Amino acid sequence: MKLTYLGHSSVHIDTGEYKLIIDPFLTGNPVATVSAEDIEADYVLLTHGHSDHISDAETIARGNRCPIIAIVELADFFAAKGLETIGMNLGGSSAFPFGKLKFTPALHSSSVQVDGTNIYLGNPAGILLELNGFTVYHAGDTALFTDLQLIGTRHKVDLAFIPIGDFFTMGPEDALTAAEWISARHVVPIHYNTFDLIRQDGDLFVSELSKIGITGHALKPGEDLHHHHLSL
Repeated sequence: MKLTYLGHSSVHIDTGEYKLIIDPFLTGNPVATVSAEDIEADYVLLTHGHSDHISDAETIARGNRCPIIAIVELADFFAAKGLETIGMNLGGSSAFPFGKLKFTPALHSSSVQVDGTNIYLGNPAGILLELNGFTVYHAGDTALFTDLQLIGTRHKVDLAFIPIGDFFTMGPEDALTAAEWISARHVVPIHYNTFDLIRQDGDLFVSELSKIGITGHALKPGEDLHHHHLSL
């Protein structure tokens, strides 16, 4: 398995058999190292409807003729564009060819602006994936909230993608607490350094993580982790 950080909150997962992309935001992303047209995917997974998480969902879904899996209102938004979608909801899980997917709560908002008006796109979510016995948790955009502890107590999370940018999501201090509650063996910070408003020191965050016994990886956009790096 190969997991590639594409910048901001976008993650590409190649299970060896299936390719998944979470929250594709490459077009207009100043730190992106690849273009949406180059992405191979069997499924597009979305945490919520903000433009910095869904901007390339349509391009990638069309280009790969693949479905979008999202919270039902967000799925309906893309279905109206003629795309194949699978609309789920918070707490709901399902088996897919690639493994099991569950949408978890996230504390944030979810909308997209159309002609100057915000269109509501359902609740924001995190995504919990069980892939061949390896558990990946993408927290989405979220504030710190105590129910994150449930994910840690009920699932053995191997790798968590956690926002640290502050301003719109958790900052590094709250993200450290979240990492502890989720008790992931490995953590990759996301949703930072894309814009000045969310500038943070990923390496400093990783060193703080090590003090609480968690291995962090401050990946640069385009860098990847292989399963063998994570199974030690």
